[in-house]
Amino acid sequence: MTEVSSDPREPFLELTDVSRVYGDEVKVFALREVSLRIMPGDFMAIVGPSGSGKSTMLGLLGCLDLPTSGSIKIASEEITTLDDASRTRLRGRTIGFVFQQFHLIAHLSALGNVETALLYRGLKPAERRDKAMDALERVGLGSRHDHRPVQLSGGEQQRVAIARSLVTDPIIVLADEPTGALDSSNAENVMQIFESLRSNERAVVLVTHDQGVAGRADRKVSMRDGEIVADEYKVLS
Repeated sequence: MTEVSSDPREPFLELTDVSRVYGDEVKVFALREVSLRIMPGDFMAIVGPSGSGKSTMLGLLGCLDLPTSGSIKIASEEITTLDDASRTRLRGRTIGFVFQQFHLIAHLSALGNVETALLYRGLKPAERRDKAMDALERVGLGSRHDHRPVQLSGGEQQRVAIARSLVTDPIIVLADEPTGALDSSNAENVMQIFESLRSNERAVVLVTHDQGVAGRADRKVSMRDGEIVADEYKVLS
């Protein structure tokens, strides 16, 4: 069992004694009694070898999956008792996702791709466009707003994906191997954007196998065999 941080602030996201088990006759623990607090202002990397539980952890942190046992709270709301629709609404209000493979819609422009995150939110088209443009400007792509994904480099596509994750003003940004499909130059640009997202109103969580990426984070959570084996904060000189 992993000890929960004693930080007195309210966490944005909290796992308490969370396990995820697969199989019936032969049970496999993907996570075993994991506890973790993600706090306001965290710039965190979750690292570990293949099979360590990183992907399972990501699915639970993002409300894409439910634990076999234990508690998960987002903004103090218990998610394990919510129905699918309520969990989807909570996820949409609080979490932005960035994936390794971008997941952009090919026939939409960069602006259109960012706007998709704002559909069904009761905003007028002009409001959606303005918010999406602001998000693209933030990642340095305002001038490329009318380009489709095929017209953008890999690094630019990832920046569109980051803009899409930010446009809903989430309290948590979850990024899954966000530099894994990029060359070193584009990876550096993307990491600079993530570093610029540090804020007391947001937490940024990078799930990665890349120790170089992890070394840029202020907090590193290391996993092995479905457990957290270290939770380290960078010492500021």
